[in-house]
Amino acid sequence: MCGGPAFCHDAAVKVTRGAVMTATHRDRLRASGVEAASLDATTWRAAKKPFPGWWHDDGNALYLAEGAFLPDKTIQLLTTYPVHDVLIAIGSPMRWLHSLSIGGDSATVFIDQDCSMTAGDLYCGDQSSIVLHGPVIATRSAIVDARNGGSIVADADQLWAANVYIATDDMHRLEDRTTGERLNPYGAHIRIGRHVWLGRDAVVTGHSNVGDGAVVGHGALVRGQKVPAHTAVAGVPARVVRENIAWTDDDTP
Repeated sequence: MCGGPAFCHDAAVKVTRGAVMTATHRDRLRASGVEAASLDATTWRAAKKPFPGWWHDDGNALYLAEGAFLPDKTIQLLTTYPVHDVLIAIGSPMRWLHSLSIGGDSATVFIDQDCSMTAGDLYCGDQSSIVLHGPVIATRSAIVDARNGGSIVADADQLWAANVYIATDDMHRLEDRTTGERLNPYGAHIRIGRHVWLGRDAVVTGHSNVGDGAVVGHGALVRGQKVPAHTAVAGVPARVVRENIAWTDDDTP
C-alpha cells in the first residue's frame, strides 16, 4: 500500500494529490452537515490522476485525507458516467468498501476519518448528500442510499451490525389510485445521532431522526419516526421498549 503524496490499493494505479480543499467546497460540506472539527482535523487534498479530463472540467472534486483512499473499482465506477459538480471527501482508507455510486449532478459525500465499512454500498443521487462522521464501524454489507434526493447525516460513534439499510426513500412510487398522491417518502432527510447502535438487519428510512445513544434492535423498522435519545426500539414499525439506557461495545456481564 502506498503512502506519502500518493495513495494506492493492492498495487493499484496511483492517485496523486493536488491542491488543498477550496473554501467554497468547505462551505458546501458544512452546509451539508459536516462538523467543522472533522474538516479541521486533517488536510484535505484534491485527487488528480488517473481521473479523465471531463471529471475536473465539469467541476467534480474528490478530496482525500492523508492515508485515505478508495479501491480502484470504486474510482472506475465514479468516472463511468458523466456528472457535474460532484463533491466527495474521503477521510479513511476505505479498503473494504464495495461501492460508491454517484447517480446525478451536485451530489455530496463525506466520509470522515476512522470509518470502516466492510462490503458496504453508498449511493448518492442528484442534489443529494451523505455525511458520515467518524468513527463508524459497519460490520458487513451496510447500504446507505440517497439516490433519489434528500440527505443522510450520521454523527460520530456509530456501530452498525450486518445488513443495516439506511435510505431516504423506497426507490419506486406508491400512490393513491384516486388522487394520484404519492404515499411513500421521496428524498427524505435522515439524521442519526451520536453513539447509536443499529442492530442486524435494522432499517431507517423516510424522514427519521434517531436520537443520541439510542439502540435500534435486530430487524427493526424506523420509518418516518423520531427515536428518542437513550432508548431502545424494536419491531415493525419500531416502538420504544426501554428508556434511559446506555450502551457500550464492551461484551461483559
